[in-house]
Amino acid sequence: MLLRLLRVYLDRYRWRLTALVALQLVSTLGMLYLPTLNADIIDHGVVVGDTGYILRIGAVMLGVSVVQVICAGAAVMFGARVSMAVGRDLRGAVFDQVQAFSAREVNRFGAPSLITRATNDVQQVQMLVLLGATMLVSAPIMCVGGIILAINQDAALSLLLVAIVPVLVVAIGLIVWRMRPLGRGMQERLDTVNRILREQITGLRVIRAFVRDGHERDRFGAANDDLTDVSLRFGNLLGMMFPLVFTVVNFSSVAVIWFGAHRIDAGDMRIGALTAFIAYLMQILMAVMMATFMFMMIPRAEVCAERISEVLDTESSLRAPTAPVRQLHATGQLELRGVGFRYPGAEVPVLREVSLRAGPGRTTAIIGSTGSGKTTLVGLIPRIAEATEGAVLVDGVDVRELDPAVLSRTVGIVPQRPYLFSGTIASNLRYGNPDATDEELWRALEIAQAKEFVEAMPDGLASSIAQGGTNVSGGQRQRLAIARVLVHRPEIYLFDDSFSALDYATDARLRAALAQETAQACVLIVAQRVATIRDADQIIVLEAGEIVGVGTHHELMGDNPTYREIVLSQLTEQEAA
Repeated sequence: MLLRLLRVYLDRYRWRLTALVALQLVSTLGMLYLPTLNADIIDHGVVVGDTGYILRIGAVMLGVSVVQVICAGAAVMFGARVSMAVGRDLRGAVFDQVQAFSAREVNRFGAPSLITRATNDVQQVQMLVLLGATMLVSAPIMCVGGIILAINQDAALSLLLVAIVPVLVVAIGLIVWRMRPLGRGMQERLDTVNRILREQITGLRVIRAFVRDGHERDRFGAANDDLTDVSLRFGNLLGMMFPLVFTVVNFSSVAVIWFGAHRIDAGDMRIGALTAFIAYLMQILMAVMMATFMFMMIPRAEVCAERISEVLDTESSLRAPTAPVRQLHATGQLELRGVGFRYPGAEVPVLREVSLRAGPGRTTAIIGSTGSGKTTLVGLIPRIAEATEGAVLVDGVDVRELDPAVLSRTVGIVPQRPYLFSGTIASNLRYGNPDATDEELWRALEIAQAKEFVEAMPDGLASSIAQGGTNVSGGQRQRLAIARVLVHRPEIYLFDDSFSALDYATDARLRAALAQETAQACVLIVAQRVATIRDADQIIVLEAGEIVGVGTHHELMGDNPTYREIVLSQLTEQEAA
């Protein structure tokens, strides 16, 4: 999975990788050539006392060193640029894929896991690319070149490499094999820590209201300890690598000096050759150490690549049309034909055979008991979720065939839980219409009954809004969300229980102003409060995912027991009449 991911995202930087390999090759060859020059100086300069020879070969060594340093620096620069670019591309790909997900896919992965995959997991793969560009390319060149040049210096002494290298490779392989499952465990436990921390920050008021601070502290502590335990086991294996490599290096150096000294004494080897052989041995083992460092990263990066690929390979249930409709000819016609919706693996569908029509200049209301499928039904229209049966049509075109941009311009929704982004009031209101003027913003605020409290703020439209709108009240959040959709000016308005946090007086004023503003648009309102929807042109009564009544308030009061029960639970008989 890791190789497949890297093959896809490194292919677009092929010329940079080619330049990097060429630079690493020159740099490594220069590094390999230096010990041979050093041996030549010792044997033909130092031993015979030829100062001129020492200076000439020393100048060559200096030139080789300069070239080697320049090439190594340039290779690192290319490697850093490629790794950062790959990290950027991966984050962008994960972000784009998540943006295309429906609520079904987001719930499947979970928001904390998606955040971890887009940040920490990508960072691990990015780090592997960086280390691979700077180490993995030069390590095999250095290792193979070092072995060839070591044999060239003394073939008999090179037999030590036959015993040293395999021992080191097998030992490192066993450690890496043990590290791989621990790498996956670390990422999964990091997901858990992120999820718990996100829940606790979001639900801080609930935790304090029920005085569950101790329980949540213990819950986070358990997840944190679990992550720490796996990280320590991973770190312990990681810590074994360097002592193991250095032990082999030191024993190898002792063995080379021991046997090399005997060969020099016997006249079978020169002093310079022994010096060069020791340098090549260090380079060979250094290459193995670099490969070792890479192998430390590979298990965790491989797990991260699998997790990233899992997101990228997941097809959204909201599939883009192959030949999207980019132009609508009608204005604000909405129709649902035999619509049904079932969550994956669920035995009972949420919606069954729902059919309704709504048009411009008319207000359609949906009411029903909790869990009857009202919010799910509204979410099918802007394709927040995809209908599993039937069809949702906007201006006679199935929403699955519409261009997403056209659907967004045509349908505006105020969700059940209005969300505001960090920024200012103006930036939030312009979210659906970046070109809106200040006059249009104030007009929308006035209709949404939000003008008064915005004017009372020190900076007016430039007043700051915290992430999620946590620095304003629930009612103010709802009114700002309503103002935002009014600035957007769609042809179909969807209000999903968007007046629940308002008092009756504000609710009445807002609906009266809204009726004038949306007189030529199609309006669909989901509400629990009967007073909010009793004047609607058409009321749809939902029960257990099915339509059990359609009509006006007075018609339904007369012949629909479900609607009558809902009304009388909130109003008296006289008020209902």
